[in-house]
Formats: sequence, C-alpha cells, structure tokens
Amino acid sequence: MRSAKFITFEGVDGAGKSTHLEWFADTLRKRGIDLLVTREPGGTLLGERLREILLNQPMHAETEAMLMFAARREHVEQVIRPALQCGTWVISDRFSDASFAYQGGGRGVPLAKLEQLEQWVHGDLQPHLTLLFDIPIEIARQRLSNNVSLDRFEQERGEFFERVRQAYLARVARNPQRFAVIHAEKTLPEVQKALAKIVATL
Repeated sequence: MRSAKFITFEGVDGAGKSTHLEWFADTLRKRGIDLLVTREPGGTLLGERLREILLNQPMHAETEAMLMFAARREHVEQVIRPALQCGTWVISDRFSDASFAYQGGGRGVPLAKLEQLEQWVHGDLQPHLTLLFDIPIEIARQRLSNNVSLDRFEQERGEFFERVRQAYLARVARNPQRFAVIHAEKTLPEVQKALAKIVATL
C-alpha cells in the first residue's frame, strides 16, 4: 500500500473531469502503472444501485449524505483498500470531497455532520492527490445544456453549483498539499498539458 497511489478527480457537473480522467489513466498505463478506475457513487454492485437512487429519487439532504457515505463505505472496503494493498493505483471519479461540496455546500448539510461520517467511513484513508477541475459556472452550465437527459443534480440551478464550487475551493484552502487545481475552461490540449506535468511528478 506504500507505493500505490489513490488519486481522485473532483469538480462541478460540466467541468469535463470524466473525459480528462480517461486520458490521465491511459497516460499512466503507458508508463507501466497498474491501475483501477472507479467512480462514486458506485464502484460496487450495491454502490451502483444506490447511485441510481441518488441520481433520480428526491430525498432529504441528510438522507442523501448518508446514502453517499454508505455507498462509499462499500467502495472503500470492497474496491479501493484491497486494490491499494495489492499495489494497484486507484483513480476515482469523485470521493468524499464531493460530499462536502454537494451535500455540504450545495444542500447545506452541516460540515460537522459530514466530518463525522468521513471519520467513521474512511478516517484513515485519504487520497494522495485530488485533481479539482475548476470552471466558471456559466461555462459548465453551457456544456451541460448539450446533454439530452440530466440527472437531478445536473438539473439544479446555477446558484446551487456556485455554492458547490465555493465549497470545493474551501476544501482546497484547507488541504492545499493534497489538491491540484486544473483550470477546466481552457482548451483540451491546454488541460492535457497541465495534467502531463502532474503525471511527471508522480
């Protein structure tokens, strides 16, 4: 577990992180890195079933937070921790920072409650590196407008996403050594150039 790295990708909907995650993973594989790509909510059979509920079923904000962390507990124990222990790198599309941003910043769930859930679910496990794809909300919304079907998070108003974005930036301020902020409004080649520099440091 000492040599394997746990890397997470974060950002508001429409930032393009999923597209860049594929490029990042392929670049690492070309360098001979054995890695696993996963996502949240999801990553396990139960997690994927919870994902379907979370993305489509209206619910209380604290119910949403607890279900996110329930799916995360399965993810950590069944996927992330075993992979790291075997020396396999793990790249996850979202992790707990997303809960602090979406359920905390976006929905208004008290941070103290989220911190308790985080400590309970994976207090001894944190990402080695988190890439935050930061983007002006108006640009992110323009990108989402091209989607035919939007889940209940993607359907939220701009004000919601601005709160999410600010919560992400607050996490960066609290943990600057763990985060790398990517300016996701730039062109694809420019973003990949920034990511290549990060790959070189790994």
